Amino acid sequence: MNIPLIIDAHLDLAMNALEWNRDLSRPLAEIRQREMYMKDKPDRGRGTVCLPELRKAGIGLVVATQLSRVTPPGSTLQGWHSPQQAWAMTQGQLAWYREMEATGEMVQVRDLPGLEAHLALWSEASIPSAGKPVGYILSLEGADSLVDLGYLQRAYDEGLRAVGPAHFGPGRYAPGTKMTGGLTPEGRGLLREMARLNMILDITHLTDEGFQEAMDIYQGPIWASHHNVRALVPTQRQLTDNQIRQLIGRGAVIGGMLDCWAMDIRFIDMVSDPWQLDIRLEKLVDHWDHICQLAGNTNHIAIGSDLDGIFGTEQSPWDLNSIADLTKYETILMQRGYQPADIEKIFYKNWLDFLRRAWA
Repeated sequence: MNIPLIIDAHLDLAMNALEWNRDLSRPLAEIRQREMYMKDKPDRGRGTVCLPELRKAGIGLVVATQLSRVTPPGSTLQGWHSPQQAWAMTQGQLAWYREMEATGEMVQVRDLPGLEAHLALWSEASIPSAGKPVGYILSLEGADSLVDLGYLQRAYDEGLRAVGPAHFGPGRYAPGTKMTGGLTPEGRGLLREMARLNMILDITHLTDEGFQEAMDIYQGPIWASHHNVRALVPTQRQLTDNQIRQLIGRGAVIGGMLDCWAMDIRFIDMVSDPWQLDIRLEKLVDHWDHICQLAGNTNHIAIGSDLDGIFGTEQSPWDLNSIADLTKYETILMQRGYQPADIEKIFYKNWLDFLRRAWA
């Protein structure tokens, strides 16, 4: 097959660059070497993502995040103590993306003409992948850092095109994973402002109540950037069949994620071993199969790997050493009965079709 590029709809690149102090322009082996004796984070020396590895696999377009949480008094989660501090962190992350643009490592994709121009560049066979910038669509994972709704326009003007109101724990706009309850009043106002700007709503991390409220309120484009199936992994973090059907009805695409605890209910993070449990890349195909059975087609599944999202190889499928191993899905999917046209949809066409509709 001739796959022109792969799209990954969820990577926390700037977080890794600034909070993990990883120079993502360097080879993966070098990044791991520099972390060999570091003990401050459980995934030190086990990272899987860098820009050379993205190019190696032909991952030419990603949805890249800004991520900065506000934690209220008494919360056990790490985060900033004020929205202003969280906003400042997202601006530091934005500055890193701008530096990657300045050095030719990355290019921001904001609209349909920019998308088509980037696709044309990555389709140009005379230019090797190693010489092409990785395109990125900017997404905000958790909206805590928006000091007030006026900040959304400021972020949009800098290229922000997707927002997930929630992350983990309590949130200023919506509670997230491991919580209950619907959108806050500010969260409902956020959706109205997002609709005015025709931004993409990322329902990932919303509670069940928040999910339903968002689906009822928001009439703009919706996706689930990195989500798996609750029928296979019965935790609140995953999508129920009813939620999947609603997303299908809205023309959404669901990005399959590669964090082991989202793939296999047996896995306990920081305790289990992917090799001992035999959690392989193929495990994600079970989740994709389930969604396809509900949809009756392969139009709503794709990749949202979340690799290096506060974990590394210790919490990834054991047959994945780097993000470049996403290319293994071509063989895996063929062995599972997926046709070439289906594999193209999963690798890039479903996300492209979604973006072309959203930005038309």
